[in-house]
Amino acid sequence: MSTENIYILGIESSCDDTSASIICNGKALSNVVANQDVHAKYGGVVPELASRAHQQNIVPVVQQAIEQAGITKNDLNAIAFTRGPGLMGSLLVGTSFAKSLALGLKIPLIDVNHMQAHILAHFIEEEESKIPPFPFVCLTISGGHTQIVKVTNHFDMEILGETIDDAVGEAFDKSAKILGLPYPGGPLIDKYAQLGNPKAFKFTKPKVGDLEFSFSGLKTGILYFIQKNVKENPNFIKENLNDICASIQYTIIEILMDKLKNTTKQTGIKHIAIAGGVSANSEIRKRLTLAEKHWGWTTYIPKFEYTTDNAAMIAIAGYLKYLNNNYSDISVTAKARLKVTE
Repeated sequence: MSTENIYILGIESSCDDTSASIICNGKALSNVVANQDVHAKYGGVVPELASRAHQQNIVPVVQQAIEQAGITKNDLNAIAFTRGPGLMGSLLVGTSFAKSLALGLKIPLIDVNHMQAHILAHFIEEEESKIPPFPFVCLTISGGHTQIVKVTNHFDMEILGETIDDAVGEAFDKSAKILGLPYPGGPLIDKYAQLGNPKAFKFTKPKVGDLEFSFSGLKTGILYFIQKNVKENPNFIKENLNDICASIQYTIIEILMDKLKNTTKQTGIKHIAIAGGVSANSEIRKRLTLAEKHWGWTTYIPKFEYTTDNAAMIAIAGYLKYLNNNYSDISVTAKARLKVTE
């Protein structure tokens, strides 16, 4: 293989974070993310506001990523962008920008599946980072997805199990909303949980298939539990916030770990990775580390900056596609719904 440097610009605009990154030969030279605070007062992402913010952010974010990498746009070998899944308006901003820049620079365009990119973030070369060998199992957990994926090679993936209703990120955020915590509430539940007793309150785990997830009933159970106790004691949440958060988090992580145990039994694969925004959660990281000792697993936990939506994961997926000359036609279109296997 050629020893010359291959520079890939990655662009991520699937939801409410505008991000750009430069990957050189598998290493991240920059990873710039512009967050959108405008959604907090609405308690969730407002699609129209998200796409407008992307339009404002995308040019300065890309410029900053190129400058931080110490290169110019003329050094780029290809541009990778998120095709989907995501909010259509947000995706269109990134798709249109990537197409225009690739045309202007006369370099290849590479479309990337956002969910595949979360998994492929494990292949960003970092000091002391472990890269999982094939085949491995990845638990992909985010605000919109909860899946167990068998990864046979970079772009050969199979969904072994997934949620039948809500995603795990929704379970965290909506539980936080029930408790009156601001959006996004998942990180706050994690924060308060570290100060509480995870066995203080018991919540029922849903009964579904061995590799399936369900969080709708759990959310309802938490809602009824809070309503009942607040009726008896109006200060119940304030007086027990840490314990409530710890108990909610413990239940959710127990569900995830149970499914991973079932997966290793059924597949025999003991290389286990996590990906997606919820993989930033301190408890799942702790439990996976303990699983190496207790269950003989080898676990792969991404750096915090590669867990939430970011362009470095898009760029590494683009780099791996570039090595295989797997380019996109300029007629490629954004797709709001896209499976990890597509």
